[in-house]
Amino acid sequence: MPTSEVTGRERPSCPTRSITATEQPTLPRDRLFLPRTDCSAERGDAITRACAGTVLWLSLLVVSYWWAADGGIRDLGAMATALMSGGRLAGLVSADLLLVQVVLIARIPVLERAFGQDRLIGLHRVVGLTSFTLMITHVSAITFGYAGGDVLATPAMVWELTADYPGMLLAVVGTALLLMVVITSVRPIRERLRYESWHLLHLYGYLGVGLVLPHQLWTGQEFLGSTAATLYWWTLWILAAAAVLVWRIGLPLWRSVRHSLRVAAVVPEADGVVSVYISGRNLDRLPIAAGQFCNWRFLGRRGWTRANPYSLSAAPDGRHLRISIKALGDNSARTQTLHPGTPILFEGPYGRLSPRARSRRKVALVGAGVGVTPLRALAEGLDYTPGEAVLLLRYTERPLFVAEFHALARERGLQILWLPGPRRRADSWLGAGMSDIDDLTALTGWVPDIADRDIYVCGPKSWTDAVRRTTRAAGVPDAQLHTENFRW
Repeated sequence: MPTSEVTGRERPSCPTRSITATEQPTLPRDRLFLPRTDCSAERGDAITRACAGTVLWLSLLVVSYWWAADGGIRDLGAMATALMSGGRLAGLVSADLLLVQVVLIARIPVLERAFGQDRLIGLHRVVGLTSFTLMITHVSAITFGYAGGDVLATPAMVWELTADYPGMLLAVVGTALLLMVVITSVRPIRERLRYESWHLLHLYGYLGVGLVLPHQLWTGQEFLGSTAATLYWWTLWILAAAAVLVWRIGLPLWRSVRHSLRVAAVVPEADGVVSVYISGRNLDRLPIAAGQFCNWRFLGRRGWTRANPYSLSAAPDGRHLRISIKALGDNSARTQTLHPGTPILFEGPYGRLSPRARSRRKVALVGAGVGVTPLRALAEGLDYTPGEAVLLLRYTERPLFVAEFHALARERGLQILWLPGPRRRADSWLGAGMSDIDDLTALTGWVPDIADRDIYVCGPKSWTDAVRRTTRAAGVPDAQLHTENFRW
């Protein structure tokens, strides 16, 4: 099985303008990049995104219409009724968005392909925070309205509503669980938690959503006001629950059983970094592409119930998969000691950092540190001719996959620019080994046609943001910039 042995002789000591092939193999025509095929996929993804946005706005319009038809606007005339009416509208929109955020993270394949998980998670956060804010508004306005606008009577009304109204106690518990999820999702708090701990706490959000449901269906005026409204809400809840059961639970289990993945070998790549080679059944039927990632669980060891996202670091060949992992936490550190034969459960594949997102013949791969892993797979898996693909890799001490990149340069014509050293400044994505030249001048000097390329970027979020600023300044449209941050 191939390994990546990096020797001192192979390690570049300074930035290299490019390393090109001395022998140019001829690719079969059926493997050449065909812009029409990829553009067709991108057009389909754009249509999916447009349809998803349209469905969202239509759903908000429908619930707003029912609120208005039930006297919502008429009730705005007096303070107490205005509080009640505004609270009902806030609750309706909150409930609608609550289901939307569940769907966004249900791993529905058509949405994953169209948006990419990185973008879906960002949308999930915005929608979730909006939904929770409206939920608190709903609770406050309804309670204050029932109390007749009397602040002193509000605490007693809170107790009365909780104790006497069907499903309200469950709703209070559900709201508390959702509050915990929101608090632990605030960046300063989230960054203090291990991924495994945060993920476990976040799963309580599903329980919170489920506990809120009885209150809405038993006592909600707009839920029970008409047969159409009742049917609408029941349909939405059933579809959201089915999406989670089918695509977050059922499909991963089915694929794990079908392909029976196991660890084939663990190969050291660098200090704290190993590559895990994975074997299984019918891997040629697993719909995974270079650059994508899965959430992996290695069974039979401590912490196996907690999944971690790792990208492929080699293009899938139908016989083996390879992921490369740096020891950054408890689970990733345990990966260093995996044994051949260890069974694997997985979810995925996910991500748009893949050939599917490509819309230009030329590409640029820009990575930092262990973020080079999906770019290594793309450098192998993308179709390109000599000069059409360039890799810009920043590394602190020792770059990964040097021998393999050299082989791709010889055999495929991949151009390579090494960017040594830690980041020279917080607002720069270049290494400290570079001169004082600004980022934009450096990028356009190395890759003059950068605006005509698709750019695949993987690295820490702040570093990726610096790359994004530079590419925008260079005239690269956002549609040609494809990123993966593995944020949580």
